[in-house]
Amino acid sequence: MVVAATSNTKPLSGLRVIEFAGIGPGPHAGMLLADMGASVTRIDRPGGNGWPNPVADRERTVIERDFRSEVGRSRAVDLVDDADVLIEGFRPGVMERLGLGPERLCARNSGLIYARMTGWGQDGPLASSAGHDINYIALAGALAPMGSADQPPRPPLNLVGDFGGGSTFVVIGILAALWERERSGKGKVIDAAIVDGVSSLMSFFAGLLPQGVISLNPQENILGGEAPFYRCYRCSDGLDVAIGAIEPQFYKSLLERISAPLSLLDGRDEPANWSAQSQILASIFASRTREEWCNLLEGTDACFAPVLTIEEAAQHPHMVARRSYTVVEGALHAAPAPRFLELLSEMR
Repeated sequence: MVVAATSNTKPLSGLRVIEFAGIGPGPHAGMLLADMGASVTRIDRPGGNGWPNPVADRERTVIERDFRSEVGRSRAVDLVDDADVLIEGFRPGVMERLGLGPERLCARNSGLIYARMTGWGQDGPLASSAGHDINYIALAGALAPMGSADQPPRPPLNLVGDFGGGSTFVVIGILAALWERERSGKGKVIDAAIVDGVSSLMSFFAGLLPQGVISLNPQENILGGEAPFYRCYRCSDGLDVAIGAIEPQFYKSLLERISAPLSLLDGRDEPANWSAQSQILASIFASRTREEWCNLLEGTDACFAPVLTIEEAAQHPHMVARRSYTVVEGALHAAPAPRFLELLSEMR
């Protein structure tokens, strides 16, 4: 499946990537590289990985190899000999036991970027333990702020760990290693651990906490869903809207447009006032349908958006105008991101 790019030549055209089949962040990283023009060949085990995904698996050449056999391993080595990048997501030591570790393959192909995608990393007390997104973001300090006073945290799908701290960072590492290879001619081994990537994502909060600018206590965190100006509200039709009016001027614009009392501006930054103020706004939003609120607030400085399903998102006028989604054989594909513009006129 090919999605038309803004540029005629994709920036990674000519890059050869070998992806050892996995689930979650590994396939997503391969998708990102393929979307940017890389030629990605997936080496799969007989029978597949159990998670076939026509969207995340797009733009691949798939080859089955039985790593348990010497013939299968030998053919995999031959493929890697001609590659620029290798992506694998097994537990530490697995590739070495298969005879496909970085020492062997990088010795044969000195320019190879060998990217290792794991949850815990290649070393440390937990390195060989099983885990999933929820465990990694819990250990990295990202899950705790997502709780509430009377409920434990709810995982934000597997967006923060697998994809935010995982595939995003392994692709950053690959691109950085490719840039360095232009000078040195040598490849790199990348240890991309989800716990490290999530820790980096938490840098914004780590930098503000000592100054008292923000709190990660769920009841005091303005970004945690308790503040009346940064949370979701239910409408009369049972659908939801999202409000993100953090700045006072945007909050004032919201209050004026929905005919809410401007007295809500008083003490708006005091967490002790949030529950009562949220109840007032909840009552107002419950008085109209989501469509009515969209007609009133979309495109204004009220920092408003409807809470849409992915199917609804694909049909939203803004997403349609940007051609953000396309349907291929019944599956909804997001357009490659980011976009690369060649001409200044294209950015207008």
